[in-house]
Amino acid sequence: MHKKDIAVENFKKHYNCCQSVACAYCEEFGISERDMFRLTEGFGSGIGGLKDTCGALMGVFLIISLSNSAGDMSNPKLTKQDTYDRIMKAAADFKENNASLYCRDLKTEDGPQPLPCCMKCVESAAKWLDEVYFKDK
Repeated sequence: MHKKDIAVENFKKHYNCCQSVACAYCEEFGISERDMFRLTEGFGSGIGGLKDTCGALMGVFLIISLSNSAGDMSNPKLTKQDTYDRIMKAAADFKENNASLYCRDLKTEDGPQPLPCCMKCVESAAKWLDEVYFKDK
């Protein structure tokens, strides 16, 4: 099963948008799904319900950080700029595909999750990770 499909299934199980994306990839980083679920709980609905940056995109940012960081606490700048550059690329691609980075613009309907507009963002975010970010890794 593709990670995109796992992310969508997570969302159908009422994981928030960030949890849906991040939990689809947690195994690759040696993080339990439970811990990833807990870490990302506050990032759904545009960061804790603020309708700011899309939670699905926040999940992408988290996975990029986990994947790209050297984890060198004695030299914190070692990979930081490269990680920022990759996040900016992900944000630009997400905006191109979805017209905005912000939940307040993307969430075009109200009601209980899983909303189709949010499902589209979860699918788009995980698809980007699969097809662009991890394509050559």
